[in-house]
Amino acid sequence: MQSHKREIKSFFYSQYFSDGLRMTIGIITPALVMMQLGHFDLGLTLSLGALCICTIDGPGPISHKRNAMAAGNGIMLAVALITGYARLNVITLGIEITAFSFLFSMLIVYGNRAASVGTSAILVMIFMMDKAVPPAEVPVFSLTILAGGVWYMLFSLVFFGIRPYRAAQQTLGENVADIADFLRIKADFYVQKTDVDENYKKLVMQQIQVSNHQDAVREILFKSRILVKESTAASRILLLTFIDLVDMFEQIMATHYDYNYIREKFESTGVLSEIADFLHHVADDLDNIGYAILANTRPEKLSNLELRLEHLKNRIDSIGADDKETSNLVLKKILINLRDLSKSIANIYKYYHSKASDSLVQSPTNIEYSKFANSQDYAPHIFWDNLTFKSGAFKHALRVALVCLVGFIMAKNFSLGGHSYWVLLTIIVILKPGFSLSKQRNYQRLIGTIAGGAIGILILNFIPGKTAQFVILVVLMIGTYSFLRINYIVAVILMTPYVLILFKFLGLGTINVFQERVIDTLIGSGIAFLASYLIFPTWEFQQVNETLKSVITANINYLQKISESISGKAVELTEYKLTRKDIYVNSANLSAIFDRMTSEPKSKQKNVKDLHKFVVLNHIFASYAANIASALIRSGQVAPHKDMLKLVKKSIAVLKDTNRKLSGESITPANTMPKTDTSPLPDAEPIPLTADDMLMKDQLGFINKITVDIAKITDNILR
Repeated sequence: MQSHKREIKSFFYSQYFSDGLRMTIGIITPALVMMQLGHFDLGLTLSLGALCICTIDGPGPISHKRNAMAAGNGIMLAVALITGYARLNVITLGIEITAFSFLFSMLIVYGNRAASVGTSAILVMIFMMDKAVPPAEVPVFSLTILAGGVWYMLFSLVFFGIRPYRAAQQTLGENVADIADFLRIKADFYVQKTDVDENYKKLVMQQIQVSNHQDAVREILFKSRILVKESTAASRILLLTFIDLVDMFEQIMATHYDYNYIREKFESTGVLSEIADFLHHVADDLDNIGYAILANTRPEKLSNLELRLEHLKNRIDSIGADDKETSNLVLKKILINLRDLSKSIANIYKYYHSKASDSLVQSPTNIEYSKFANSQDYAPHIFWDNLTFKSGAFKHALRVALVCLVGFIMAKNFSLGGHSYWVLLTIIVILKPGFSLSKQRNYQRLIGTIAGGAIGILILNFIPGKTAQFVILVVLMIGTYSFLRINYIVAVILMTPYVLILFKFLGLGTINVFQERVIDTLIGSGIAFLASYLIFPTWEFQQVNETLKSVITANINYLQKISESISGKAVELTEYKLTRKDIYVNSANLSAIFDRMTSEPKSKQKNVKDLHKFVVLNHIFASYAANIASALIRSGQVAPHKDMLKLVKKSIAVLKDTNRKLSGESITPANTMPKTDTSPLPDAEPIPLTADDMLMKDQLGFINKITVDIAKITDNILR
């Protein structure tokens, strides 16, 4: 019961609810103010401009929001003017819809923020196409829409300016919760009844969520000069917490071994269930920290992890002492990782309770944070370079343009009433670059519209009071915009009754509006579904090769850093972290492609089983590599070991050959065998290996086997 209460509270503290509240206030305020002044129609037009610009108001640095919304307002004015005159002739309007749908859909080549600007422009065009505005009044009407957009932009910027750290807190808090869930899935590997293969599927899906949220935090933290350069404890605490959180995620990734072997060897001792129990306690602490960050309070420790660690250490020591034939070295290695997890948790708690706030300001200054955030290039050549059928963005834009034209023709001939724009609105919302996302949106839109319509009719029939209906309208609006990014079907279920109540207030009826909305949604959904399947479809298997190359390249770069460390060369911590970030981001991208592929038609799921094997092997590779890298970082610069170096170089050579195959290069028999560096090492004397060195050598040998397996699976995928 307590956990459910916390989940509900977490939602109200989250960025999603904050976004819903901000968007609702920004959209509804102009209409309410103008209604009080006796100019309700003017207020609705202002709210229309605010509605279009709010689509750009997604998560990210405030400077990005400001620039995108400013550009969106300029484009919105131009589109409103052009549409206002183009609608006077049905052929001219059809040409405009086709051209603008293509042009603004192509903005996806510049990233999600630019794509949202394009969506905003298309929305203005769609809302304007049925507006009976006399030609002489088009400029004033367009400027009124612009005024609504400018109002929303200023309101949003002020909203963030009042609490500049809040967005970073919310995103960080949600990321902590994601990592806690990831840790619980990892803990299940130590439970005998858990199916290892099924648990891997859960793990790689959760990794997508963790990676997406970490990227969002990086965007806000590392691209906001205020948060990075301000010498205040509040901003530094957020920064230090995130740095520790990413390191902690690496530790969680590093606690990976051959779980079937470990179960077989240690299940009878009962220590595995204790390891799982400890990981669940760490996850509970993480949830506690995440909730406190969301609630903007100081997190209090839930349990004494140090005491639990000491007990676990004694249990592991006793296993080695009781059975001389059973080595507990693997368990000791796991214990080291668990101790590092515990230290990270303790550090985060310390940040929020330290009285010496000055010391918190002295965070590492030698790290160039900007390197960790992706930068978007807006060069014009990117647009022109993508005007080819080899580009998924081009095919998507062309599909949207053709489908919008068909939708426009259908709406003009078959729509029930004066809201034919609902057909185009449905198409724009549903059509995504990939088939699986379009299919998912289609289903959600249909179910949400029908269910939401039924709810709306019940509200209007059983709650006749205008005041009560208005309160429900506001609640539904907040809910719609709160769930828009986390659960689209819930957002549509809430959106439909709020639209019906709104139209009732405007005196446009209820049942007929509901029927019209359902019919138009069915028409739009049908057109969008057929288009996503028949018109220049983009299937996930077409992108697999490039994604595999990116993943393998990231793996090679990570191994090269490990190789440099083993050879005795000092590697900067920032370099490690950058290559580590690339591995996790590319692995998450591959997992996302696999996930989307499973929802495509069976005929398009090419090599899906082999791809799943690749995803799992890659996850195991990343875990072992992270384990070795963290051990090297802890020990500092070490004396070179020739055997270890040979293993790493063999692995790198195998992966390089695999990448060449993915690029279509032929591998001659002469270079199929991995070549190793035969140059003399700085220390020619044989070096005795410690127990830790032996374990690392075994792990490097296992990595070598994984790279060979990855190469074989890649060969199967290429057939």
